[in-house]
Amino acid sequence: MVTAYIVARRRGYPSEPFPGFTRVLYFLVSAFPGILLIGIIFGGVRSGVFTATESSCIAVLYAFLVAMLVYRELDWEGFVEAVMGAVRTTAMVLLVIGTAASFGWLMAFLQVQTLMIGAIRAISDNPIIVLLVINLLLLLLGTFMDMAPMVIISTPVLLPVVKAFGIDPVHFGVVMILNAGIGLNTPPVGTVLFVGCAVGGITIREAMRTIWPFFGASIAVLMLVTYVPALSLWLPAVFR
Repeated sequence: MVTAYIVARRRGYPSEPFPGFTRVLYFLVSAFPGILLIGIIFGGVRSGVFTATESSCIAVLYAFLVAMLVYRELDWEGFVEAVMGAVRTTAMVLLVIGTAASFGWLMAFLQVQTLMIGAIRAISDNPIIVLLVINLLLLLLGTFMDMAPMVIISTPVLLPVVKAFGIDPVHFGVVMILNAGIGLNTPPVGTVLFVGCAVGGITIREAMRTIWPFFGASIAVLMLVTYVPALSLWLPAVFR
């Protein structure tokens, strides 16, 4: 947000007058049913009411009811389009999961995790250096892998490594997702970058010349979350 404010001021982007706190409260109340979905998923899983897999079904049902009864924006055509999109996405994810499972078995058979732990320990036993090496590796993978394959394939390999160095798995998970999010905007395989360029009608070169401040902000946040574990762990600790 700070980066967006600075960039907008320097480039002279137009702005609108502040609508007032009454209007802000109105928008907050209007968005609350949708925002509540995050609380239901996270709170339900952390409190043990349902599993992570069951949370996806509950989330879909809740989102469907909110779209139908609260916002009243989901018609039959939109429903069919959403279902078809979910089918395509699910098919791709299942293919990735099946391939990743075979890849994970092969990694375990070849004892890649043990070899990687030894290789990293040859560099350093310091968790700070270990996290830096993992960040560099994930940022490199993010340049040519989409988020889902990267997470599914990298987790079985790297999770035993971070555990061996005493790094909290939840902390590692947040760090991995931040790396994957940066990768979505990094060429040559930046899915979000491609979508943004298609919507804006500009080339990748033009986009990269203008969004570099946001890469700097993303890297700063990544380093902050990496080396201040409390930012990732305080909220899960509340639900334990």
